[in-house]
Amino acid sequence: MSRVKETVDRFNHGMNCAQSIIGTYGPDYNLSEDECLRIASGFGGGMRRAEVCGAVSGSIMVLGLDYNPADITDSSKEMINARVVDFTNKFEQKCGSILCRDLLGCDISTPEGQQEAKEKNTSTSICPGLVQSAAQILEEISP
Repeated sequence: MSRVKETVDRFNHGMNCAQSIIGTYGPDYNLSEDECLRIASGFGGGMRRAEVCGAVSGSIMVLGLDYNPADITDSSKEMINARVVDFTNKFEQKCGSILCRDLLGCDISTPEGQQEAKEKNTSTSICPGLVQSAAQILEEISP
């Protein structure tokens, strides 16, 4: 199974968007599935505030694992910063925004927005595609 498909499957089986990304890629960095789920648990739904999409947040976590060595130096910060900008630019170009509220077309931080998301069934009609896009971009730019 491709990693992109694995990521979408994880989302479709109950992980939030950030968990599905880090849950797929985290084990490559000796993180257990439990550690991945716990680390990313608060990032779904744009940190429940409809801010930065959890798939983006999870991807940035993976980029940090990819590009930031244990010894933090100015050059490593420049490298991770450039990768984050590259990823977020590509995601924004592909999906239209990095903000959950813009991507879903409703603000799930409000009761009204939550109801609208439920009516639009965003967790099956929109979110899997966002998770897929994030994973595809990671596959393109990660080492």
